[in-house]
Amino acid sequence: MEAKLFSPFTIKNTTFKNRIVMSPMCMYSSHNKDGKVQNWHYTHYVSRAVGQVGLIIVEATAVTPQGRISTQDLGIWSDEHIDGLKKLTELIKEHGAKTGIQIAHAGRKSTVEGEIVAPSAIPFNEQMKTPKEMTTTEIKETIQAFKKGAERAKKAGFDVIEIHAAHGYLINEFLSPLSNQRTDEYGGSPENRYRFLREVIDEVKSVWDGPLFVRVSASDYHDEGLSVDDYVVMSHWMKEQGVDLIDVSSGGLVPVHIKVYPGYQVKFAEKIKHQAGILTGAVGLITSGLQAEEILQNDRADLIFLARELLRDPYWPRTAAKELGADIEAPKQYERGWI
Repeated sequence: MEAKLFSPFTIKNTTFKNRIVMSPMCMYSSHNKDGKVQNWHYTHYVSRAVGQVGLIIVEATAVTPQGRISTQDLGIWSDEHIDGLKKLTELIKEHGAKTGIQIAHAGRKSTVEGEIVAPSAIPFNEQMKTPKEMTTTEIKETIQAFKKGAERAKKAGFDVIEIHAAHGYLINEFLSPLSNQRTDEYGGSPENRYRFLREVIDEVKSVWDGPLFVRVSASDYHDEGLSVDDYVVMSHWMKEQGVDLIDVSSGGLVPVHIKVYPGYQVKFAEKIKHQAGILTGAVGLITSGLQAEEILQNDRADLIFLARELLRDPYWPRTAAKELGADIEAPKQYERGWI
């Protein structure tokens, strides 16, 4: 039986050569604090394309300067960012991988100098700054910043856009009652808390017709926060809006201890996939080919997102193929070593 992990997968007009996705991970390498791509990014991402990863999603890339997690993050708030990102997509595509970018705003978890913003003036913890509650005007401007980020991503040649609505960053902060205590149309009811993401999706889709992913944190791990059942409902809404895949992570909204173990988030991806009827990606302590294959064969998710394992092994697809007894094509330059 052919390994499902190495079977092609098509979303809209884009076919990925396998089900292996490099999860977005911050590299903290824009040392000039200008958000531009550096040599490190070319080396890092292109290595995984040589390693035969099917889809490579570039790290959280900020749609505004204040929306960076750190001053070393990549940015997409200016047209000046397009050229570096375009060179990056071209280099990745030379090796047969598809390219994605995660567009993001850090909200109250930003560590940049100056004012930071959030749905409500509640700090993440005692060590971090208290954010300014966003005005309606600032909300509308930020939604437009996501749209402009999507336009630039298209010009840079990306195949996939992922909206970052997870890990306690701005969109996630709007979704959860733990961080959103607004009393206007962007707070209160689940529909109102979803409104910010709804409008971001609509604006992004007005300029983007390729595959659209949304990363969510399917549990706040808090009794008064959101659970996977809440995200099943929101995933229905996202599907109706034309989102193609939910990239299912968890946590990060409030400081809590999370018990982690291999595949600890897969159950969330499985539930959203089947109860909302939408494609999902599984992520979180997935390290072996057998583990990835089990998730796919048991129809628990559609794509496998790898993070730290790909930091350890840029050629993980080869490692997984050997484990599964699958034949994959080697880069011709490496054929002598990829037996």
